[in-house]
Amino acid sequence: MVYIGCHLSVTKGYEAMGNVMKGFGGNTFAWFTRNPRGGKAKDIVDADAAALNEFVKTNNFGKLVAHGSYTMNLCASKPETRANGLDMLKKDLERMEYFSGNYYNFHPGSHVGQGIEKGIELIAEALNRYLTEDMNTVVLLETMAGKGSEVGSTFEELKEIIDRVTYKDKLGVCFDTCHTWDAGYDLVGDFDGVLTHFDNVIGLDRLKAVHLNDSKNERGSHKDRHEKIGEGYIGLEALKRIVTHPVLSDHPFILETPNDDEGYKKEIVMIKDFFA
Repeated sequence: MVYIGCHLSVTKGYEAMGNVMKGFGGNTFAWFTRNPRGGKAKDIVDADAAALNEFVKTNNFGKLVAHGSYTMNLCASKPETRANGLDMLKKDLERMEYFSGNYYNFHPGSHVGQGIEKGIELIAEALNRYLTEDMNTVVLLETMAGKGSEVGSTFEELKEIIDRVTYKDKLGVCFDTCHTWDAGYDLVGDFDGVLTHFDNVIGLDRLKAVHLNDSKNERGSHKDRHEKIGEGYIGLEALKRIVTHPVLSDHPFILETPNDDEGYKKEIVMIKDFFA
């Protein structure tokens, strides 16, 4: 069985997203905790959150993967930008407790000229500030393409963040196929080798979710431009090997391809057919 879905809009509420994804033929999904390009967050109605939790349980959905805003930069060089990011993280983690036991994924951040080590230090400091022993959400650091001054384009950088966080059991990794490919990892010719390297550096027990995307760019481009499944440089056969890999069999796969609703429906069917 595969858990497959895509990003959905929260505009009509939380339970509504579950119904939409069921209509798409999927059994997991992602949503932005607030406007992805800004700071506004939709108010959570207790009854609506409870209804989604019941819907997910009743319909045997996999873990859900909420996504932090793209503007949240925990290692920004400007104090006001970092303060805004810290506020987003704090409030997002509070909101995620309405959906106990799911994942909160975010881009680690960009150090903006401060250097990788300083970026890692600031990200870990932020996580130590707001991760708690009794929280029920697992926070996922996303693998990044290495565009500009992004932190997290190597497994070693993600490991260094994790090593500095007190409540390590609250941390995992979301493996983005486009980002990891664009960062230079050979998902086409040696995916088993990539997973072995990930296991040696971070540990496969921390790989919790996958953003399933093709790439518009050749390996190592550091450009981060997603493509539809099978239409990019990673290609259909390599992505099929990734989805059907036994190590990832119970993980949520989230499509972030450049699609409309009909396109996502087709890709969900395509991914499910990998197991036919």
